Amino acid sequence: MEEIPSMQKKIVLLGDSSVGKSSLVYKFVKDQFFENQEPTIGASFLTKTVPQKSHEVKLQIWDTAGQERYESLAPMYYRSASGALVVYDINDKQTFKKAKFWIKELISNGENGVIIFLVANKSDLEHKVDSVEASKYCEENGLFYFETSAKTGHNVVEVFTSMASQFEYVPPPQKKKEEPIIELDNNKKKTRRRGWC
Repeated sequence: MEEIPSMQKKIVLLGDSSVGKSSLVYKFVKDQFFENQEPTIGASFLTKTVPQKSHEVKLQIWDTAGQERYESLAPMYYRSASGALVVYDINDKQTFKKAKFWIKELISNGENGVIIFLVANKSDLEHKVDSVEASKYCEENGLFYFETSAKTGHNVVEVFTSMASQFEYVPPPQKKKEEPIIELDNNKKKTRRRGWC
C-alpha cells in the first residue's frame, strides 16, 4: 500500500476573548461544544489531519488567549504561522474592530504570504455586524470570509478544510542515485573507479 504524502502547517486563531475561538477548534478537532467554555490562558495546541486529493495536511492549530493581558504573547504564535483564522463575534461590533487590528498585525509582522481567513462566529445569533461590510472588507484586503457557528457546527469543518486546501504540496526532492562502480583490469591489477571520467 502506497504511503500518502503529508505536510505539516501551523495555523493560529486570533481574536477577542469570548468570540468562540476555542469552541471552533474543539468542534473541528473533537466534535464537541461546551456552552460555558473556559477562557484560554496563553495558548492551547491541537492537531488534526485533513485529507486532500493528492496528500494530507496535518494542521497544527494554535488557539491564542483573547484577553488583553495576553496580547503581547500573540506574536510568538503567529510569526511562524502559515495561516490564521481571525475570529470575531457576529453579534458584537467591537470584536469586529479588534479583528481588523489583528489582520493589520498579521500583514505587518506575520509570515510573508500568510493566508488569512476572517471568521464571523456565532452565526446562530442575531447579526449586529453587517455580513456585506465584512465580506467587502475581505475582498479589499485579499482575505477569505466565513460565517460559522461552533454551537450548531455550521461551516466549522469547511473553514478548516478550506484553510488546509490553500497549502500547496511540494514533494521532497528525489535522492540522487549513486553512480555505478566499474572494475577495470589493468595489468592484472584491479582498481575501482566510478563510472565517469
